[in-house]
Amino acid sequence: MDIHNNIKVSRALSPVSVADTTAQVSQILDTANFAANELVIATGSIADADATFTILIEEGDNSALSDAAAVADADLLGTEALAAFQFDDDNETRKIGYIGSKRYVRATITPVGNASAALLSAVWVQAGARVAPQS
Repeated sequence: MDIHNNIKVSRALSPVSVADTTAQVSQILDTANFAANELVIATGSIADADATFTILIEEGDNSALSDAAAVADADLLGTEALAAFQFDDDNETRKIGYIGSKRYVRATITPVGNASAALLSAVWVQAGARVAPQS
């Protein structure tokens, strides 16, 4: 089975070391021409012993997401709570899917109680392209 030519992977959040409570906002994903859209988060070492990281998925029809609104739970595969992580989730992955009808989506990862280096990154994975193969 060929997955290589049938998915598109885009940068959501470049690898970053977060040492405070600054929210990390992803690149905006254009969902046009794809049936499936998934955010995949990878954590590295999370040094702070009480840090938590919440996830917010927003959607809109404006390419800059000036009309951003939180995605309804019914338009997500998985939950934002299940995609969240904390201090003892070193070297793990999380995922959350978007099945809503808006064209643009972004994710925000917000640290709470974080004062030490937390390594993380994220990518968007899209499938069900109307045109294949994907580059």
